[in-house]
Amino acid sequence: MILEFKLNGTNKRIEVSPQKRLIDILREDFKMTGTKEGCGEGECGACTVIVNGKAVHSCLVLALTLTGKEVITIEGLEKNGELSIIQKAFIEEIAVQCGYCTTGMIMSTKALLLNNPNPTEEEIKVALSGNICRCSGYVQIIRAVKRSASEMRGGQND
Repeated sequence: MILEFKLNGTNKRIEVSPQKRLIDILREDFKMTGTKEGCGEGECGACTVIVNGKAVHSCLVLALTLTGKEVITIEGLEKNGELSIIQKAFIEEIAVQCGYCTTGMIMSTKALLLNNPNPTEEEIKVALSGNICRCSGYVQIIRAVKRSASEMRGGQND
């Protein structure tokens, strides 16, 4: 079956089998390996991407359901070789430990800030609740999300 959708701002057309998942086409067909598969059951959040402005676990999404939709992956955040504000904040706040959960955390943060540019700490925790950090870096991760939000607003309302 033919799937047509937008991936990181570019229109894509690909033939996929009905059982193929979003994570599979990203990693295998488009060679975008920034999205990680941890559990394959939607529990860990390592595979989080954004579909039409919402964070989703790509291991649970059948590729064919993406017809006409827009998908953003970690690779779609950098512009002209420059890391995004969120990516920089995660580095600067040392919110990266082993790194396996990082792309999912960053994508959940991006989805949150797309819809809520000034989240409370509780709203941040809820937005990240679908992501697990096995290295216990939550203090730094929450700090990175707060920093990202502040910088994206131009440092206002801090």
